[in-house]
Amino acid sequence: MMIDHETTEGMSDVEKQHLTNRIRSEVERDHAIVKAAGGLCVIGTERHESRRIDNQLRGRSGRQGDPGLSVFFLSVEDDLMRIFASDKMEGLLKSQIGLKDGEALTHPWLSKALERAQGRVEQQNFEIRKNLLKFDNVMNDQRKVVYEQRREIMEADDDLDMYINEMREDIINDIVYRTCPAGAYAEQWDAETLHRECIRLLNLDLPIAQWVKEDDIDEGMLRERIEKKAKEVLESKIAIAGTETFRRMSKNFLLQLLDGHWKEHLLNLDHLRQGINLRAFGQRDPLNEYKAEAFGLFETMMHTLREAVTQTISYVEINLSPEVLAAMQKQQQLQAELQQKKLRETRSDPAFAAEQEPKKEGSVAQFRKTQFDQNDPGSWADTPRNSPCPCGSGKKYKHCHGAVSGTA
Repeated sequence: MMIDHETTEGMSDVEKQHLTNRIRSEVERDHAIVKAAGGLCVIGTERHESRRIDNQLRGRSGRQGDPGLSVFFLSVEDDLMRIFASDKMEGLLKSQIGLKDGEALTHPWLSKALERAQGRVEQQNFEIRKNLLKFDNVMNDQRKVVYEQRREIMEADDDLDMYINEMREDIINDIVYRTCPAGAYAEQWDAETLHRECIRLLNLDLPIAQWVKEDDIDEGMLRERIEKKAKEVLESKIAIAGTETFRRMSKNFLLQLLDGHWKEHLLNLDHLRQGINLRAFGQRDPLNEYKAEAFGLFETMMHTLREAVTQTISYVEINLSPEVLAAMQKQQQLQAELQQKKLRETRSDPAFAAEQEPKKEGSVAQFRKTQFDQNDPGSWADTPRNSPCPCGSGKKYKHCHGAVSGTA
């Protein structure tokens, strides 16, 4: 290393050889001086909590057969001895061993006590890391769901409309369910709140009060009317902007909103993690409490995401002339082709490392379809959330056997 550091580009071969010989002679001379003095002496002021660190320090004093020495100076007041060793150690050392003040601690019994104390510390640290991994796995399970959904959105083309329609339908079902409870009379429905929610989330000013007064009205009919009107407004926007432009714009909205809500959710999980151990004072398992709270936060995040996507798509206005629209489409197409040429995957996602290996032979969807057995529910875990359920019910996997339960 010294030779490479002091060698310059303009030096000739003779000069490089002369420099190399000089440096090697200096190193050999210094090595002889150190060896004659007894080698490297490592002095430790106390024993470390980990035996691995002590062994590394000892190894520094005798590298590759060179002579050396390692000495550790201990005290019964050191943290390792005071916290983890026996409380009666100092008394035993003075009474049974006859240790006096200032005398070296070299008794074999003391070495065994130190090893037991270090073993207890290492076991405690192992349990801390093990417990931390359990908390991290809760977030990692949610991360897999979010990243899988994000990957599907990025790879979606015709299916992107299905995502948007599904989110809008879920929001409509939710607001109708909250304002028009099943089994209640139409006079008991909260038509005013339903009207406000349609304006806030769907940008629709509908005659809800008049519909509620109809004789044959029910919550199913009310839901169908709202969905029909929302679909008509969306189709009109698609007709103005064009299918490809609207899909590209919707994909950008989806990814931006998903990333924003996911980062906010991670921050909420971090805040929850900092104080969850206090639940132990109430005789509750902090890990189980964290799982339950994290699941509730995740469900809230997904619901808020659906509301944000539906609201953004409903309120966006597209006013473009045909000439401007054609120019934008051409420019976007050229940029997409150029980006596709430069695009390459720089790293694989560790969360999906096991799933990404077979992608060389086919797509993710094709690989997964060949992995499950219809008679074995245990092989359905990798089924995409929006694909039909392998049980043959006709429902989507996430609404059937892939539904997330509160005890998961």
